[in-house]
Amino acid sequence: MSGRLNGKVAIVTGAGQGFGEGIATRFVQEGARVVIVDLHQENGERVTASQPGGSATFVRGDVSTKEDWQKVRDTALSQFGRIDIVVNNAGIVNHAISSLELAEKEFDRLCRVNIKSLYFSAKIIAPCIQKQGAGGVFINISSISALRPRPNLVWYAASKGAASAATKGLAAELAKDNIRCNAICPVAGETAMMPLVLGKPDTPENRSKILSGIPLGRLATPADVANAACFLASEEAAFVTGVELPVDGGRSLN
Repeated sequence: MSGRLNGKVAIVTGAGQGFGEGIATRFVQEGARVVIVDLHQENGERVTASQPGGSATFVRGDVSTKEDWQKVRDTALSQFGRIDIVVNNAGIVNHAISSLELAEKEFDRLCRVNIKSLYFSAKIIAPCIQKQGAGGVFINISSISALRPRPNLVWYAASKGAASAATKGLAAELAKDNIRCNAICPVAGETAMMPLVLGKPDTPENRSKILSGIPLGRLATPADVANAACFLASEEAAFVTGVELPVDGGRSLN
């Protein structure tokens, strides 16, 4: 790797598996030190242990709570001395179902995890980056659903649309501090969420409809999203802010 993130300290939420694990691992490979945040202790500890010594630390945290974000901030500062990058990857999707039938508690959970987490990350971490005075980066993992909503995942798409809107608003507001804010919009990925997205068992037959709508003919991988995040976090993207970057194999073209 090229060391594009040498000397940087990153927080990556939902880093215990899937896209988040890929992002955290790639960041370490590029020279960053990473605070791995996940609600699941075993997954978070596994990913942390797989990184070279001293390059990562784990915080068990619920990203929808103020107290856990404060714990993440304090850990980053005590362990690594600063915060340069925040990747808000933690998120949930509901089981694909008619938008008229989704239970209120599931709707509230979508809003809490997919939107409120961004509120707390900005409120608690941005002041630290402002105080440091050297700028920083927020990367929010949105979804291609924010750009091209589809039936049966309507409220998930709405939560990701809010994430994208918040990203652009924060980009405008925090630009004066050289804090860049960008969103990545992946298509359905090779992650544990696939059965929920499908609304049925994850089989080749059930995947075929999704795959038929992706011109490049496959799902997103953690490496695909990690590559995009690494670019946006690096100095190569120093003049890039407020974008929604599709990592979708052309899905948004259809």
